[in-house]
Amino acid sequence: MFFTAKDAIIDRVYQPQYTITNEILANIGLVEAAKEVIENAPLVPIYEARFVKEVVSRTVHHATHLEVEGYSLSLSEVKRAIEGKEIVARERDVQEVINYRNVLKYVGSLEKKNHYNQTMLKRINAIACERIITDGRAGKYRRTQVILRNSITGEVVFRPPPAVEVSFLMEDFFAWLNSAEGKKVHSVIRAGIAHYYLVAVHPFIEANGRSARAFATLILLAEGYGIKRFFSLEEYFDKDARRYYQALMVVDKQDHDLTRRNLTPWLEYFTQATGVELTRIKEKVKRLSFDLKIKGRVGHQIPLNERQIKLMEYLEENGSITTHEARKIIPRYSDDTIVRDFNYFVKKSIVKKQGKTKAARYILR
Repeated sequence: MFFTAKDAIIDRVYQPQYTITNEILANIGLVEAAKEVIENAPLVPIYEARFVKEVVSRTVHHATHLEVEGYSLSLSEVKRAIEGKEIVARERDVQEVINYRNVLKYVGSLEKKNHYNQTMLKRINAIACERIITDGRAGKYRRTQVILRNSITGEVVFRPPPAVEVSFLMEDFFAWLNSAEGKKVHSVIRAGIAHYYLVAVHPFIEANGRSARAFATLILLAEGYGIKRFFSLEEYFDKDARRYYQALMVVDKQDHDLTRRNLTPWLEYFTQATGVELTRIKEKVKRLSFDLKIKGRVGHQIPLNERQIKLMEYLEENGSITTHEARKIIPRYSDDTIVRDFNYFVKKSIVKKQGKTKAARYILR
């Protein structure tokens, strides 16, 4: 009996292969903890708008720097380009920046969607390649084989599936992504699976990495993990580029058939990246939240270090604190250091002191 490539692929229903390890569980725990703090942080709208604006600039800059060969814009130049201001740079670099900014806008417009389709992915790629790919191939699955070589040795380092398989592989993936079984998977893991699969299939002639990362972000946004759009995974990946590509390649080398590959090493890395990035944002948001709370109490902002923020968290929850109680919160510090912090709070009119010496109680004003 004669079988076509289509028959072979349709017979093989895609099921991601991975193991939920302790590391993945710990990383998901970081994500959930950060999500809870960030989404419930008492930030005023103007600060939220500034956060989002800054994240967009960083995301555009690092996404483009990670993938576009010869890209040379600085973050400040990216901000100016996004604002429509003139900069001295390669025309292509500026276009890449504008394109990815438009990709993020498009992804944001799909935030309320609960069903994914290939048209969304193709549209992401078409926007990313606008005025870069001008021969009609932008936003369309490739019809030719592509390979990636080491620029120094010439060695082939990545060979995606043949072009004839692309449309069937993508159809299979979206069927899993939208299936009842697929939707039982935690959203961060779903985003990680999508990221790997889209990079591995390499469905387009250009901008595959950015299209994959943008689609993974779409999954997070659509499934309740947008977290006010305060985070930038692209920044994390760009600053950790060696490990990022290494984590992808570890899975790539396992099996010629990408549907049989064990994604566990990649998912450990992806969930770690998500957890670390969101924890960083959580700490930044907590600091700003305390600044705003204290400003509301005393009429102006007061700088606090990490140790003082921990003491303020306890004060916010309990209303008062003693040196003995503080010692349990920050055990690495001496009583003298703790008392200096309390005196700083008193001086700044954050707390008032009841009693004398180290037995005193400090009450939140």
